[in-house]
Amino acid sequence: MNIQALMKQAQNMQKDMMKIKEEIDRTEFTGESSFVTVTVNGAKELLKVKINTEEIAKDEIELLEDMIVVAINDAFAKVDKLTEEKMGKFSNIPGLF
Repeated sequence: MNIQALMKQAQNMQKDMMKIKEEIDRTEFTGESSFVTVTVNGAKELLKVKINTEEIAKDEIELLEDMIVVAINDAFAKVDKLTEEKMGKFSNIPGLF
């Protein structure tokens, strides 16, 4: 195979990967737990936290803190799932990551 053609193919693949990664980074993911809803982006940056204060008493702050962690982890798991779905096809190419 022609080395120039191989290099061009690798460059095109890298462009495709970058495009997919940028798309994932711009996507918003929502994670939920009992009293908490969080929104993160594909870069795993926390964008918003919403607490349903009607369902939680002031003496349940520790529970609320735990629910925030659960909701954030739920959103991050969704980021990881979409990233694997879209980027997994590139994982068998050595040297790209």
